[in-house]
Amino acid sequence: MKETLLFSALFTFMFASNTLFATKLDNGESMNLSNKEKVVSLLKSIETGDTKPVSYINPDKYIQHNLSVADGLSGFGEVLKKLPKDSAKVNVIRAFSDGDYVFTHTKYNFFGPKIGFDIFKFENGLIVEHWDNLQEITSSSASGRTQIDGKSTVSDLDKTNENKALVNHFVVDVLMGSNPHKITEYISTEEYLQHNPAVADGLDSLGKALQEMAKAGTPMTYKENHFILGQGDFVLTVSEGEFLKKHVSFYDLFRIKNGKIVEHWDTIEEIPPKSEWKNQNGKF
Repeated sequence: MKETLLFSALFTFMFASNTLFATKLDNGESMNLSNKEKVVSLLKSIETGDTKPVSYINPDKYIQHNLSVADGLSGFGEVLKKLPKDSAKVNVIRAFSDGDYVFTHTKYNFFGPKIGFDIFKFENGLIVEHWDNLQEITSSSASGRTQIDGKSTVSDLDKTNENKALVNHFVVDVLMGSNPHKITEYISTEEYLQHNPAVADGLDSLGKALQEMAKAGTPMTYKENHFILGQGDFVLTVSEGEFLKKHVSFYDLFRIKNGKIVEHWDTIEEIPPKSEWKNQNGKF
């Protein structure tokens, strides 16, 4: 957890401090890039040190929802000093657009390997708000899959709204417990590829894992959903709840095929008590 907080603080420090000396792109070059391309370039600049992508952030409005990051730049210099030279690695595996939002699924190496979801909100072509969720990479998994592999190209763009509606109902009925018996209406019984390290492939394995957690007194409880974003066959949900008796943020990425969920990736991050927050913007 400590390393995750350091990573997030450093992430923000690099972006914010670089605005002091970033080279401004001319309007023509900036307008030719999509919001998704801007975000990918910005994330990659953590590794390369390129200052140009920082011009995609609105210097007068950048709301940070990482609770380990203070509103100003004080204290971030000490974090930056702890980063080993040339150690940062950023590999954006998936990037999606939904209206004013861009969300990404990325493999990082910052004070150790991590998987992260990032959400950026745009206004007038500039980033004005950021959310994220990070989890350490595990060396093995129940399914034999990694936390990041699998399909990455977007398809079924004409089904974006339909797929977002499907996942929205799944969150309410199954994850939040309104009608859990409807699970087979949402998840395919023929193909369900799992990237959560603790759960094997298949719907039966998911049910078994949830039952075992409940019996152990550590149920995975979804209490409130804050975001449902999607593009084509991919839908990301951002929810709040409890896991291992801790207050957490759930980021779940689903892939939908033929009207059923067939693949799942996630990260789970503990939310610190409010007394430890470095800003008052909230996690969500």
